Amino acid sequence: MSVALTETAVRERRKTVTRRLGWRTLKPGVRLTLCRKVMGRKKGEPLVRIAEVEVVSVRREYLDGIWFEDVEREGFVGLTPEEFVAFFCEHMKCDPHDEVTRIEWRYLDEDAQRGSEAAHDLPEAS
Repeated sequence: MSVALTETAVRERRKTVTRRLGWRTLKPGVRLTLCRKVMGRKKGEPLVRIAEVEVVSVRREYLDGIWFEDVEREGFVGLTPEEFVAFFCEHMKCDPHDEVTRIEWRYLDEDAQRGSEAAHDLPEAS
């Protein structure tokens, strides 16, 4: 999945939600690779993989129904819901009242980090 417009938020693990015009058949539990750019790469342009995630929630909703907390989860700290909707519509060529797919994920490297932190809590072998 391309995250070209929000790459920094993904790298910082601030983005945990995205809205898409398609993706209607996506289900929780599916693992995705978030990439800088997927489609439209020039010949020889590498696929830059940024993060591995697992989808935890998928639902359809109206774009203009977004609330402030989800704007932040989208990686847009400081934008109002109205500003986010305007940004989305400009880039995706859609209308504010269009139905979109809201996709929420968790980062898989958080599991590895939790596992290594848990290992530090184990008593030393004697």
